Amino acid sequence: MKVLQINIFGNLSTGRIAVDIYRTLHDNGHDGMVAFSRNTISDDVPHFQFGSTLSVVTDGVMTRITDRAGFFSIKATKRLIEKIKDYNPDIVHIHNLHGYYINIDILFNYLKESGKPVVWTLHDCWSFTGHCCNFESMQCEKWKTICKNCNLKHSYPSSFIFDNSTNNFIVKKRLFTSLDKMILVTPSVWLKDLVNESYMNKYPVEIIRNGVDLDVFRPTYGNWIKNHGMERKKIVLGVAGTWSKTKGLNDMIKLAEILPDDYQVVVVGVSKKQHNKMPKNVLAIERTYDSKELAEIYTAAFVFVNPSYEDNFPNVNIEALACGTPVITYETGGGPEIITDEIGSVVNRGEVNAIANEILKLNVDSEKCTTIAQEFDRKKCYLRYLDVYKSLMN
Repeated sequence: MKVLQINIFGNLSTGRIAVDIYRTLHDNGHDGMVAFSRNTISDDVPHFQFGSTLSVVTDGVMTRITDRAGFFSIKATKRLIEKIKDYNPDIVHIHNLHGYYINIDILFNYLKESGKPVVWTLHDCWSFTGHCCNFESMQCEKWKTICKNCNLKHSYPSSFIFDNSTNNFIVKKRLFTSLDKMILVTPSVWLKDLVNESYMNKYPVEIIRNGVDLDVFRPTYGNWIKNHGMERKKIVLGVAGTWSKTKGLNDMIKLAEILPDDYQVVVVGVSKKQHNKMPKNVLAIERTYDSKELAEIYTAAFVFVNPSYEDNFPNVNIEALACGTPVITYETGGGPEIITDEIGSVVNRGEVNAIANEILKLNVDSEKCTTIAQEFDRKKCYLRYLDVYKSLMN
């Protein structure tokens, strides 16, 4: 079996999932390739980079003017199509299509004509809206009928001038429901339920959880606490790839003001600009690409806090649990689906005082956290894709 995956990134973010799926294929005697637009990818992964910095920048600028995300990058997409024809996979597996790197009109017209079976892993809501990737914070329901007058026009993928949400919705609906052989995959029940209320409900939806590398994310002890002079502190940790407004950085700052002095709030993943503006009672660390270092930070924490206002199924929650650290999360997306009283708690969005109260009364056995995390071993999770591929081929 040959599977070609399409994603915006190589190793970053959802790119790590694509790489892990390839390795699962390889370990089970199958072939695979990852086609991506930007970032890098591991040398052991057969790959094809069809985008360029110039094409991504051009696409991004045009999107910001026209609000037509997914309708540029013509040359890059044609290069991808030629590679698909040359590689001739049995399955085309799509991941994120937003990100200023691909033309969905060209891609889906080709997929329809070729008749190739398609698996599409949805990492957010972009596939069934006229603009946004997540409408949870706005509690918008226009996507159930037709998008218009978008209140999230300035959110990613942002448009500075036009609102094209209605036309985007109509065209995406036509393209994304045009294939005869497609199975959708979501990492959460929350997203599956949304898909079943959308125009994509004609397709079967499988739930496959995002997996983590338990060889890396496990209780890892070192000198991190000592090096930062926090031996007598209880670490309250937050981690994000990018700390945007909806990720809850301001809530972490508020939390630092509420908690007693024997607690220390630490946020990992801030930008240089955010780092320079951070108050003294918050230890801010820029993004680390060293997974082992991140595992040590998770292990050092007394509790992991995920204050995100919008999310699908956050890997950071699982990474923290795998390192033996309990999780407190907002009731957002699919995050609460795995959190029980034994390993943490769930509070309403924006209720920072509730987070503080949960931290102060926290009494969790770290072994229970690591036990739950075993369910999300990437080697086990991504084996399920092989069953999906086989069922689609049959």
